Amino acid sequence: MQGWQVALLTIVAALVALAAGLFAGMSVRKKQDEETFGNAKHEAARIVSEAMGQAEAKKKEALLEAKEEIQRLRTELDKESRERRGEIRRQEQRLTQKEESLDKKIERQEKREEQLAEHTEKAKTALAEAEQIRAEQVTVLEKIAGLTRDQACMQLLAQLEETLAHEKAMRIQANDQRIREDSETQAREILATAIQRCSADHSAEVTVTTVSLPNDEIKGRVIGREGRNVKTLESLTGADFIIDDTPDVITVSCFDPVRRKIAALTLEKLAADGRIHPAKVEEMFSKATREIENEIKKAGETALVDSGVPNMHPDIVRLLGRLKYRTSFGQNVLKHSLEVSYLAGLMALELGCDAGTVKLVKRAGLLHDIGKALDHEQEGSHVTLGVEYARERRESPAVLHAIEAHHGDVEAKSLAAFLVQAADAISAARPGARRENVEQYIKRLRDLEEIAKSFDGVDAAFAMQAGREVRIVVQPDKVSDDKMVLIAHDVVRRVEDELQYPGTIRVHVIRESRVVDIAK
Repeated sequence: MQGWQVALLTIVAALVALAAGLFAGMSVRKKQDEETFGNAKHEAARIVSEAMGQAEAKKKEALLEAKEEIQRLRTELDKESRERRGEIRRQEQRLTQKEESLDKKIERQEKREEQLAEHTEKAKTALAEAEQIRAEQVTVLEKIAGLTRDQACMQLLAQLEETLAHEKAMRIQANDQRIREDSETQAREILATAIQRCSADHSAEVTVTTVSLPNDEIKGRVIGREGRNVKTLESLTGADFIIDDTPDVITVSCFDPVRRKIAALTLEKLAADGRIHPAKVEEMFSKATREIENEIKKAGETALVDSGVPNMHPDIVRLLGRLKYRTSFGQNVLKHSLEVSYLAGLMALELGCDAGTVKLVKRAGLLHDIGKALDHEQEGSHVTLGVEYARERRESPAVLHAIEAHHGDVEAKSLAAFLVQAADAISAARPGARRENVEQYIKRLRDLEEIAKSFDGVDAAFAMQAGREVRIVVQPDKVSDDKMVLIAHDVVRRVEDELQYPGTIRVHVIRESRVVDIAK
């Protein structure tokens, strides 16, 4: 046999042996699986049997617990029902007792009403008998006195009224005396405290301003050729420039402080610039006017801050600033208004007024002379002008009444009006506050200007030389050269008839036409 045949037989034999081993293994594994499945089946049956037993035991236990809970609830319900029935029986017993007690009270009340009715009847009978006896006694007394009952009552009332009237008069007199003494004492204390707490400037205003110059050469420039520069200055500003031998000084004189301030500032600017001619004078006058207007506005705003009076109409603020350049008997009107505001506010505080009343009083004191900034421009007293101006700017009725009553033009009817009256009198009466002759002088100059302005065609009028001269500027398109003579004559006649003045007054009427063109 060849080698490859032996190998083949060997392989075949190995394969047969392998297949036989596999078959035997599978048989053994199948037998093991069958045994394992049988054991699992028996174990599952056993577990199911045990579970069924446990479930049956738990079911019986749950049923037993439910029966016990039902029995317990039933016992508690029976107990609660017995308690409620007992409580209802007790309430029924109490109600029965209350009904019996109420019935007894009703019976007693009925007996009392019967007894009261009997007593009332007896009282009515006794009262009728007493009235009869009283009437008989009155009749006997009337016969004895010789007066009827009404006459006796009237006589007694008359005597009593006389006695009471005398007693009332005595008490009123005593109270009036006590109140008057207390009021005077308290008023003195309030005024003294207010005056002590208010620090006021005692200097009086003057009507001239001195302007210092760098050198005397400026005086010649100010005068100009044939005096044209100084004439332009006086024509524009309405002030009088006094150029004398005093070195390096020119005096500006004018009763209107605003004009005087503008004139002095214009002169200072011209002196600082050095170029002085009519066109430059007009330029510096415009600048000075704008600066003074700004100062007026700032002065009004400062017055509001100093007095503690907020929220005021801008027009009134500006008008307050103009009071800085107004005087009354030589007293600066803005300082006077601030002083009145301070005094009135302090007196209101001393009287125990609330903060709102104090602010109202201070506001009324600050505005009481506001019309003095308008009386150069409109007709009427400063009181009337101030009231109308403030009313147009929606000031409160209380402030308007205080303004109207501060000089007694109308009767004061409010605390603010009384306090402003008192503060105004204190400010005006303090030593050094005013000069009577200065006010008369200013009034004369003002009247002189107003007479000149009253004629048709007059553009402006300026009282100068301390009232010894008035310069009237007319509109050239309305007033001819011939009419200028008539205006001057008429002004002279009215001044002679309406004003009282020392010496003579010279009237100048100026008519000027200008033609201006610009080369470009």
